[in-house]
Amino acid sequence: MTGRSDRGSATVHALWLIALLTTVALFATAIGSVLVGQRRAAAAADLAALAGATAVQRGSAGCEQAADIAGRNDARLVSCAVEGGILIVRVATRVRSVFESSFELQARARAGPVRGP
Repeated sequence: MTGRSDRGSATVHALWLIALLTTVALFATAIGSVLVGQRRAAAAADLAALAGATAVQRGSAGCEQAADIAGRNDARLVSCAVEGGILIVRVATRVRSVFESSFELQARARAGPVRGP
């Protein structure tokens, strides 16, 4: 025997475990915010495309309507094109990370009249 005591070693192990769990929780939160942001961007793109395609079918400016709907969904219309009655949009939305940074996510959607088989 060396005369060394194991007293306090559980505290050191517990601190390492707490640090590890905190790191995993931070990364999980960061990944979760990216996934939520991507879904928000996709939903904004879908809604903008549907609203724009409806406007095109009614004879209005589809891209203006798409930009309005994208803005109402906290997104920005990046591009918009009408090709044969089909409206194609790309929107971007800003996502804040848990690490006090922000970045932009983009999504694309298209909508138009239903064609027969």
